[in-house]
Formats: sequence, structure tokens, C-alpha cells
Amino acid sequence: MKKYDEKGLIQLWQDRLQKNETAYSKELNAMDERTGYYEGNRAITPKDSKKSEKVQPASMVRNIVSELVEAQVDSAIPMPKVTARREIDEPLAKTIEDFLRNELDRMPFEQINDMDERVCPVQGGDYFLVEWDADRHTHNTRGELSVTLLHPKQVIPQNGVNDINDMDYIIVRLGMSKAHVKEKYGVSVVDEKESNPESRGGGSSADDVVTVNFGYFRNKNGGIGRFAWVNETVLEYLEDYQARQGKKCVKCDQPMEGDECQFCGSKKSVDSQEDSFTLYEDIHRSDGSVIPAYSQVQQLPMEGMQEIMMDPFIGEAMQAQMQQSQEPTKIPYYKPDIYPILLRKNVSAWGKVLGDSDVDKVKDQQNAIKKCDTRIQEKLDKGGSLLTKHEDSRMEFTDEQLKIVEVSSPSEISCISVHNLQVDVSMDRLIADDNYQNARNIIGITDSFQGRQDRTATSGTAKQIAVAQSAGRLESKRIMKHAMYADLFNVMFKFLLAYSDEPRTVRHSSIDGSVEYTLFNKFDYLRQDEAGEWYWVDDFLFSVDNSSALAGNRESMWQETRMNFQTGAFGDPQNISTQILFWNMMSKLHYPLAADIKGQLEEMQKNQEAMQQAQQMQQMQQMQPMGGMMPENEVDTQPMDINALLGGGGNEMQ
Repeated sequence: MKKYDEKGLIQLWQDRLQKNETAYSKELNAMDERTGYYEGNRAITPKDSKKSEKVQPASMVRNIVSELVEAQVDSAIPMPKVTARREIDEPLAKTIEDFLRNELDRMPFEQINDMDERVCPVQGGDYFLVEWDADRHTHNTRGELSVTLLHPKQVIPQNGVNDINDMDYIIVRLGMSKAHVKEKYGVSVVDEKESNPESRGGGSSADDVVTVNFGYFRNKNGGIGRFAWVNETVLEYLEDYQARQGKKCVKCDQPMEGDECQFCGSKKSVDSQEDSFTLYEDIHRSDGSVIPAYSQVQQLPMEGMQEIMMDPFIGEAMQAQMQQSQEPTKIPYYKPDIYPILLRKNVSAWGKVLGDSDVDKVKDQQNAIKKCDTRIQEKLDKGGSLLTKHEDSRMEFTDEQLKIVEVSSPSEISCISVHNLQVDVSMDRLIADDNYQNARNIIGITDSFQGRQDRTATSGTAKQIAVAQSAGRLESKRIMKHAMYADLFNVMFKFLLAYSDEPRTVRHSSIDGSVEYTLFNKFDYLRQDEAGEWYWVDDFLFSVDNSSALAGNRESMWQETRMNFQTGAFGDPQNISTQILFWNMMSKLHYPLAADIKGQLEEMQKNQEAMQQAQQMQQMQQMQPMGGMMPENEVDTQPMDINALLGGGGNEMQ
């Protein structure tokens, strides 16, 4: 940090944050309003927002915004699909796909997806942050992938640029405890105060929390840099933070680990950015090939000698003999050079960083429903029954069935009567229902999609068509979700290729139900061209497995598997081998007690095979002749060959 102007950097990034936050303030204020609608606040927007018109809050809220958002929640997590560009890379693509599936199981993607499915339609989009957590170690590995969901209020994009990949910089604000900042960056921020409580979703400042600002920027070489600060305190500045950072010996310029150089013994080191590393032992890859630690290098006998030499005897040019020497193999470090921030849009919108919000589309209908329901409640409260009686009559106002009224004359009895005040709320209800239906039509949600009774669907097929049509209108949102996950898988793979130095175990379930374990070794993706240069293969195509939605619905998969079994897709349903195959598939789909049933069927199959073998042995024993003689029913009835019996001497006998 002494090489850089800390005050200048702080001032530069604070100006960037202030300028872009001011330009983004309208969108930030709209986010608070959308959240209020989703949470069901009672505020009613006046007819003319420019006038200082005071409107009483709603007495009750029928929260259609929350209803429509919750109706669209998709709990299925898209699974990766990796396609290789070359046939030779097909096994590598399969390994990537399996490893990413394992990572989705390891990380809390169920919680991430649950929050994402609500924030995205409400705000029009949200962000995913991919990082390599170098502090998480196991006995055999160092570092792990980390994926974090970011609320749009935590990200301040560059003003005027709508695509993250085209931005010069983008700022992320996170709330972190002071102790965690000290542990991670080695800088004390005890005296600092929290500058932006909204970055963690809180309303008031906390004493033990600070707002850490991360500025990601594109450096002059096309890489990604990062600058982190808290108020006036610099935490970190890396010009190329995705490059390997290390130490070099000042004396021999070799990579240095620990406090002492392993080559020359010097204890002086300097921070450096590593572009390549040297192999000191052979690396064995999954296909059995080896990356040698030393490579053969051809060079001329003496330094400065030209390759073409003259023969002193005949005066003709001759080729100089090259000498071979061994040099350590140098491998370039892989560098992603991509922003680790990914945007998921609800629906694409022109000229906006985020997509269209569902709340913005139906907030007028929600406001009208608040007004109608409030008027209905007021009318019902003011309505009721009126009792008239003579002023001198005395009545008992109790809950008893028989009430006593004292009258002084018969004429007072005619004064006792009840008048019901009938309140007409039919028009208010009609207007509220119309606005509710309009809101559903705007989003594209029908009764069939919500599982309600749909009188327009007169048959099961018609109901399926209605659900499919409603789902078709919402298909665009699923496409945007799948597009974001495809980019997420790509970034996760590139971070693995850059930072996972050790082989990592990959679990894969085969078709027959067995589990196989392989290794993800990043050196499998290292190739050497004809010129001897080493390069990394990272041009795989990432998409989403469209069958993952059905595979994630266990009940549907149970039904499909049972139907395939009954129709004979697995074989004869009466065959015990077919039944074992069926229950094996049900066990993989986590059907209750499927594994126990499969085990019992396998035991029955073994018993049947043992009985069949015993019967066959018994039949063979019965077929053997007594005393070496054949049974009568097996006597050879073929005509005898006289020449064969005489041993070929038939001619002599003649």
C-alpha cells in the first residue's frame, strides 16, 4: 500500500460512490416503495402526489402483490449442462457438470434460491457474487467456492452503462462486523461507524458493524482489480486481484514460501504478482498422461554462435549441431478476467440495469383495492340497527332471551321498533374484484395456475391447456433465470480452474444406480500447442439442464417411473429382475422403503436361483445310469456301422 496514494484512492472512490449513488437514488427509493407493497403497508397513494394531500391509511390490506409474487415462486434449482466444443473434451465436460452439481449440494442454494425467487420479481432483478474463499481449508484442499446473493440496494452500478461487462467499475456495499474486518484484512476499524445500514437490511446503525465498500474495476490490461475501504480507512487495493499474489526472494528472484527462501536461504522478500509457476515434479493427469517437470530445450553449442556455419574444408554452409538441455517446465497461471458479479433480471427492460418489476405493474391496482376495502369497512362499521322507544319506557339491555320493558300506557308499546340500516357495498366489491383480476391478467396468472377452481376449464385436458398457457406467459422469467445460472456455472468453473490447485473428489450416480467417484484435476484442462506453449482449455458451453425441473419433483418422477414399469418399459413386470430394477430406480428417487423392498426382492431372487440349481443337480443325478449302464430310454437306436466296428478291416473280410 505504500506504493500508492491512499488519500487519492479514497477520494477517487468516494467521489465515484457519491456520484453514482445520487444518479441511482430514484431507483433506490423505488426499491423501498416496492418492498412496502410486498410487505403489505397500509399507506394509500393520493390522487395527486404533487399536492400535499393527506390520506388516511387503509384500515385493512388485501395484499395482492404478495399473492402474485408467491404464486410464481419456483423452488427448483437449475442443474448445469456442459457441452464440449471438441470430441476429445467430452469426458472433461462431464466431470465439470458433475462437480458443479456437487457444489450446488454443498452450498446453501436452497436458501439462496428461496430469497432470489422473491427479491427478483419485486425489485426487477438481483445479483449473485462469486468469490474464492481462500480461508476455508480441509485436510487435502485449500480454498472453496462461495456464492452470495446480493440485494439490488447493495450494488451501485456505473451510471449510464446497463451491462455489467461493459462497466469500468461497479461498487458493492456489505455490512460486516468489526472483528471480521480485522481478521480478514488485518486493519482495525474499531473507531469507524456504520455509514449505510441499508446495505445489510437494517434501519438503524449498529455499534459493532461497519459498511465495507468494494470497488471492482477494469484495469489497463483488461483484468479485474478491487479496492476495499471503510469510510476513510483503506482495507485492500489489488490492481489485478484475480491474479496470483505471492512473494519473491529479493536475492534470487525465486518464489518464496514462509520466512526463508528454500533456494538461497535469504529472508528478504517482496510482494509480487505471479504469471506462471515452475514444476519441480511430474504431474499425473486423469487420463494417465504426465506433464513432465523438466522439458528438453535445444540450443546452440556456444552463446552467440549462429545456426548456419561454414565448413572449413569444403567451404560450404553446414547446419550447426544443437545441444539438448533440460529446463524446469513453466505453466501459466489461469486468470478469469471477468467481473464476479452476475445479474438476474425479472423481465428485460430497455435502458435499465435491472429488469421490469412486477410490483410497478400492479401497484395502481393494489392502491385501488386498498381504497375499496377501506370504504367497505367504513360502511359496515357505520351501518347497523336502530332501536326506537318512548322516552319514558325503561328497558333492560342484557344478553338474556327474555327482556322486560316497563311501560306506563299501551301507546308506548307502538313506539318500540327496530330499524335496520342496510349498507350497499356491492359496487365497491365489484371494483375491487375487477382490479384484482386486472392485476392477475397483467402478470399472466390464472386460476388454473394457482390451483383454484377454474369454471372455464370443462375437462382435465382443458385445465392442462389453461395451465400451460399461463406458464407460457411466465416462460420469459424462467428463461432469464436459466440464463443467469448458465453464466454462474461458467464463472464458477473459471474460478475453479484458477484457484483449485489440488484434485477434488467428484461424486457421480450412474444409470444402474451405483455411485462412482472421480477426480476434478485442473491440470486435465492444460494443453500444449505445437510450439511447446502451455494453455488452458476453458471454451466449454454452459447451459441449464431442462429436465432438472421434472427431476426435482419427486412425486412426478415416482408417477413417471411407475407408469414406465406398468407399460413394460423396464421389461416384463412379472419378472423379478424387472421388479428389482424398478425398485432400484424408486430408491434413487428417495421413495420410502424402496431400498428395503429392493433388498427383499434380491434375497428372493437368490433363493429362487439356488432352488433352480438344486433342481438341476437333482435331475442330472437321476439321469446318471446305475452301474455305468445307460437307461433304456437313452439306448442308441442309430444303425451300426460295420466298418467302424471292424476297425476299417471290412475289405479284408470280403
